Amino acid sequence: MIPIHDDQPSATAPRVTVGVIIACVVVFLWQLTYPGGEAVFYSYGLIPSVLFGEADLPPDVAVIAPWMTIFTSMFMHGGFMHLAGNMLYLWIFGNNVEDSMGHTRFFVFYVACGVAAAMAQAFQDPGSEVPMIGASGAIGGVLGAYFLLHPNARVLVVIPLGFILHPMRIPAWIVLGLWFVLQLVSGGMTPTEEGGVAYWAHIGGFLAGMVLLFVFKKRGVPVWSFRGPHLSVPPGYENTRWDDRVPDRQEPRAGRFQYDPNRKHFNPFDDG
Repeated sequence: MIPIHDDQPSATAPRVTVGVIIACVVVFLWQLTYPGGEAVFYSYGLIPSVLFGEADLPPDVAVIAPWMTIFTSMFMHGGFMHLAGNMLYLWIFGNNVEDSMGHTRFFVFYVACGVAAAMAQAFQDPGSEVPMIGASGAIGGVLGAYFLLHPNARVLVVIPLGFILHPMRIPAWIVLGLWFVLQLVSGGMTPTEEGGVAYWAHIGGFLAGMVLLFVFKKRGVPVWSFRGPHLSVPPGYENTRWDDRVPDRQEPRAGRFQYDPNRKHFNPFDDG
């Protein structure tokens, strides 16, 4: 199933989410003009065997230090569909996670999840000579955080049934839970020496996002709440009780009409 939209409102503009999307698009366009063709993946993609010192790249390919590829690889993509799929997930789920943390903390959170995802894949097969690229590991961290933040949000998905796309609204905990289970199953069934999808990066990123959420989220933001869509706590209200924010409904408000049964009722047709 393909997610299209969620019903979770956001209180702030997703500046970092949009910025990451723009950065990934710009990097992808740069890749298309790279003079070495696919050599760009070996120069800037994460190669576990090179990272751990078990292999060396030719001097004309090794243009940056191996540790730097942990960061450069998370902004690269192998094709248009790879880019479009990742950016779709980031656009749908990233804004609400950014809303729960704030812009700066969300950026650090995103990069940290990307690093955790990259290392999970690298340690799973340290001798691999296949370059790893893509933002899906970092985005997996965003999905893990969203899974805990808004489990009851409704996600509009389309499910291919033959030649027909069937739209459905499904709770986020089901959509993201199924996604994570699929990564676990696929990761366990895919031989480590084969290239393709970096399932263990997805798994590592998702788990890192669930853990790091508690480090980066604002105080007062609820976790695993099934009360329905809700906005993050506004700045300055993190330590304020709910009953301090909402006026007591039992007390009359200034300027409000109060009914008095002993008073003469107003008659719109009475001249006196």
